[in-house]
Amino acid sequence: MAASGGGASAPLGFTKDSAALQVDKTVASACQFCNSNCKLHVGLRANRIISVEGDHDDPVQRGNICVKAPMMAELAYNQLRLTTPLVRTGGVKGSADSTFRPASWDEALDIVAKRLLRLRDSGKAPAIANRTTGRLPRGTGSLVARLFALLGSPNNTDVGPVCNDAGGNALKASFGMGNFTNGYGVDGATGKDDLGSARYFLFLGTNQAETHPVTFDYLLRGRKRTGAKLVVIDPRRTPTGAEADEWLAVKPHTDLAFVLGMLHHIVTNDLHDRKFVERWVLGFSELRDHLKKSGYTVNWAANVTGIPAKTIRQVAEEYAGAKPASIFCNAGISHQLGAFDTYRVLTFLAAVTGNIGKLGGGCNFMHNTWPGDLVLPPLTVKTPDVPQALPVGPDYFAESILSGKPYRLEALITQGNPLISSANTSKVKQAFKELDFYVYTGLFMEEAAYYADVILPVCSAFEFEGVYMRRDDRAIRWQQQVVPRVGQSRPDWEIWIDLAAAMARNDRKNPASYWTDAFPQKWKDYSVLWQEFVARTPAMGGMTKRRMEARSEPLRWPCPSEKHPGVSVLFQDHPSWYEVTEALGAKGKRFLTPSGKIEIFTPELDKALAPSGHTALPIFYTHPEVTGALPTLAYQSGFITNPVNPQAVTKAVKLGVPGSDAVHREFPLMGTTGRPSVVHFASVTHWTHTGEQLNGIRLVQIHPDTARRYGIADRDSIIVKSPRGEVSGTALYWPAIREDTIFVPNTFGPMQQVGDQFGDPRYEAVNTLVDDALYDNLSGQQAYKVFACSVRKAPS
Repeated sequence: MAASGGGASAPLGFTKDSAALQVDKTVASACQFCNSNCKLHVGLRANRIISVEGDHDDPVQRGNICVKAPMMAELAYNQLRLTTPLVRTGGVKGSADSTFRPASWDEALDIVAKRLLRLRDSGKAPAIANRTTGRLPRGTGSLVARLFALLGSPNNTDVGPVCNDAGGNALKASFGMGNFTNGYGVDGATGKDDLGSARYFLFLGTNQAETHPVTFDYLLRGRKRTGAKLVVIDPRRTPTGAEADEWLAVKPHTDLAFVLGMLHHIVTNDLHDRKFVERWVLGFSELRDHLKKSGYTVNWAANVTGIPAKTIRQVAEEYAGAKPASIFCNAGISHQLGAFDTYRVLTFLAAVTGNIGKLGGGCNFMHNTWPGDLVLPPLTVKTPDVPQALPVGPDYFAESILSGKPYRLEALITQGNPLISSANTSKVKQAFKELDFYVYTGLFMEEAAYYADVILPVCSAFEFEGVYMRRDDRAIRWQQQVVPRVGQSRPDWEIWIDLAAAMARNDRKNPASYWTDAFPQKWKDYSVLWQEFVARTPAMGGMTKRRMEARSEPLRWPCPSEKHPGVSVLFQDHPSWYEVTEALGAKGKRFLTPSGKIEIFTPELDKALAPSGHTALPIFYTHPEVTGALPTLAYQSGFITNPVNPQAVTKAVKLGVPGSDAVHREFPLMGTTGRPSVVHFASVTHWTHTGEQLNGIRLVQIHPDTARRYGIADRDSIIVKSPRGEVSGTALYWPAIREDTIFVPNTFGPMQQVGDQFGDPRYEAVNTLVDDALYDNLSGQQAYKVFACSVRKAPS
């Protein structure tokens, strides 16, 4: 036989007829590294993984995988894995000299249970918190919420405020559902292509080529077929921007102005979809008047954003004229001070042009992908009254620990690594040193683990079956277990069921049944647990294990019955959509708002937002560390109920206060953060050999003219400093970035030891530079996308 690759440039593998390399068994799994949710065919020989390939029958994936997919095996086969529970025995919290001893699962969970119960019995249940992460098997958050309800704590938070919650919040306010609106591939209801049929793509703050490469490739294939135009708005040219017809280098944190300018041009020149607006939109006239009164003209937007007025006008006319046109956003919008308001204005843009409920259209705000909590049987016992939660967002945890306001957090469990992801890392370090009790769950001894009192080892995705990662368009897959669990590691949902059993063993106030009835042991079989979710979660009745296992492509929610195809286009005026709204308790409604229409402005919405300082019709403001002394905000004293997340409190704000450029006298540049490259996903890939081999150096993108102004040569070691602290990196000349902006990759951390073999430096977290006190007071989103900074050559 010829070489297995078959192409002239393919490596000469000669594996196909090798006796040693024949695959004994192929297991269907899925990649955990991004929301493309690629199906993986994992080949085993002698029970060892020898191949990882994509699925050719999936019409979106088409056999593609990116560089990360084989790293899934490197998580399972990794000598640095945590393999047994550990209990702290000594050392200063956070220090690499911290010492731990192995413990059994029962001992470790008993320690956790006793500490939580002690706090509950002393009236301090709200002082207990949990922070989930996007890596969790689906439904784990529902188990966390269940246990916290039994405890009486409201602080079971998710990763959304450091990820993409603001988009979902805005979508829900405008349309009644907080989800990515359209789908990749064929719409099962009509048999027609959905996002691949778009005639115009407007990308704001999303680098999909590196963050979601396989679904981006699908969009590019559709674009080639339809001739769709791609416009990318980003302060730097990314691989996504390199594919664009136009890349527009917007000033960081001014996307809101750009979209307001577009809207002003569209509505004042009657470029809107009059028929759609009259039938389905509330508040159009109020929006038109607001834009005119505020003076949000194209020329105004050009002065704020740095994008020429002619270009903004052109994009507005092209977007309004293209049928259909699709908006895509990601963390570049979410990680802004005005994330909720920016996303809201983007929903207005889609609404007034009639691009909602249409194939190839929509507001495709990434990661807003799931129906909320997956529903379990109701609890049969009376649970404690639950007070209001801490302000939205796990980054507030540090403030609570250090200041005691509104009350002090004393015990924390995390499924992520806040010492990498949370803003103002120096402050977070201090808080975690002072935190009374901390439980870290994870794969490796990451930065956060060194602060822990108890460490619990989890499984990687190849070590269990179930539903794990999901695709942005609300689509999920069933994945099979590929290899045995490493050591004594357990999947997350089992840990919470076992913690409930430990609570039952140690609770002196309630009978054991208080816990065990709520967490039956049979749920450790994920297929049993999943069936509970399917049976009880609205509009999910068709998403059975049997059905998903039989499919090459993933299945989209909502999907109320096994005969339903699943929804690609939310709000589509089609019988299959009205079947969904009936299952969701909104029979006959197209949009799930109170009015059944898109709500740009209603008096009720305006009144609900008012106590927080916001209005239904957003005004322009931005981060105080954006250059140009632009309008910003001021936080008010005290706490109010958060109108977007009413289970929590927040601080009210005053918007549009005058800005100042004082900070830029010492810190003249703007820094922004993001993914280092397609190689990495969060911090976990830094624990793989491949990840560190390909991208183990923090390359700080800086315009050559800017670098030379500060005496910095290409590949010099540099120091980036902000008012919060400083981090190191390597200068990378990059002409395709604004001269006033530098890009500092995130996800690097000081305990990542895999890079040592390559001689890579150990880096402090980039979020050392970011101010945790500046955040979206509605969604809790941290403003990672801008910070005032200076840059200098590092001493030799």
